[in-house]
Amino acid sequence: MIETTVTIIGCGDAFASGGQLHTCFYIQAPHATLLLDCGATAYYGIKKQGINLNDIDAIVISHFHGDHFGGVPFLLLEEAVRNREKPLTIISPPTGKDRIKKLLKQLYPGSEVLNKLNLLFKTYIPDGVLQADHFEITAFPVAHTPNTLPHGLRIGIAGKIIGFSGDTAWTPMLIELARDADLFICECNYFQSEINGHMNYKTLLNYDDQLLYKQLLLTHFGEEMIQYRDQVNHPYAYDGLKIAL
Repeated sequence: MIETTVTIIGCGDAFASGGQLHTCFYIQAPHATLLLDCGATAYYGIKKQGINLNDIDAIVISHFHGDHFGGVPFLLLEEAVRNREKPLTIISPPTGKDRIKKLLKQLYPGSEVLNKLNLLFKTYIPDGVLQADHFEITAFPVAHTPNTLPHGLRIGIAGKIIGFSGDTAWTPMLIELARDADLFICECNYFQSEINGHMNYKTLLNYDDQLLYKQLLLTHFGEEMIQYRDQVNHPYAYDGLKIAL
């Protein structure tokens, strides 16, 4: 049986601290392949990992900051140029299609990319589960910049649960996101500084015993976290890391 794997395409913060690419996780399962976020610089990492774009069935977007969805126009443009026929699903908070359309208009005016691809746009279901082909997503609002429509996600795929905090400060929603997750990917932008909309490691330690994950992976490190990385006692992401679930 083919195992389910998660490859870290990019795990950096908005400023690509430490030279890490923007957020993007490549999830491969027996019957579905997903991108979880696709930040502005992630497309380079997708190419570096040798990923065949046609293998991607869906792109899942946690929120509308450029380091989490700014790479989508580049992927769509290439697939349009290559005359992709396979359907591609884009799952996001509301307004996803409109925001991506506006990005494409600014970056590649006149390209008409959306008209050249077989795209299906879906939005998260409030207080419900979004069923897709061979996977499902439960989305939870989290504590980040409100107008980016921030969500944490639980993805059920091939009998595994992948939890993702998205960008967020501490919120009790993380307890549900992490519960029984085979992998819980949690942003941890800072070591001890308390900055609105982001987690710090000291806070995470205070609540760690409530996060009943099976495996934790910290991500989205800023310069402060990189500086204190030798004091971090939990696994953390780096570009190119591959995890089998």
